[in-house]
Amino acid sequence: MNRERRKQIAAARELIDKGKALLDEARDMLETIKDDEQAARENLPPSLEDSERAQAMDAAISELESAISALEDFDADEIGTQLDTASE
Repeated sequence: MNRERRKQIAAARELIDKGKALLDEARDMLETIKDDEQAARENLPPSLEDSERAQAMDAAISELESAISALEDFDADEIGTQLDTASE
């Protein structure tokens, strides 16, 4: 691999590292939102436990959990290792 392509890989890796930091921040925000929604759901009065509102809250919590899981699947370290190998 020539020097120019190695420089391009290094630039791409910097962008990936910045992206990881942003994804981590977004994940933390979503965790807080999910926790707040769960607390609100748990504090619903018994008369609303089976309501449409409760069902909507449950669905939102489930979707937030899925989004958080998807963000956790991003593996910047593995990508970095692959880029290091490619630039050897």
